[in-house]
Amino acid sequence: MYNVPDEKGHFGEFGGRYVSETLMKNLENLEKEYKKVIEDESFIEELKYYYREYIGRPNPLYYAERLSKYLGFKVYLKREDL
Repeated sequence: MYNVPDEKGHFGEFGGRYVSETLMKNLENLEKEYKKVIEDESFIEELKYYYREYIGRPNPLYYAERLSKYLGFKVYLKREDL
């Protein structure tokens, strides 16, 4: 059983990509672009930002200043859609 592909992207002697032929051009384009950006330091820094701010973290509370003033007490909102 092969859990990861080899350097050519093959899983075992018959490996390859098990996707519809209509998706192959898109996957090839995605792979080409990935290979370009994965070495780009600015891309890596932006990716780290998104990992840090959006992936697997508690969502911060947002102080709703105008709503708080309107209601007369402090209102905090928790964004779950991020």
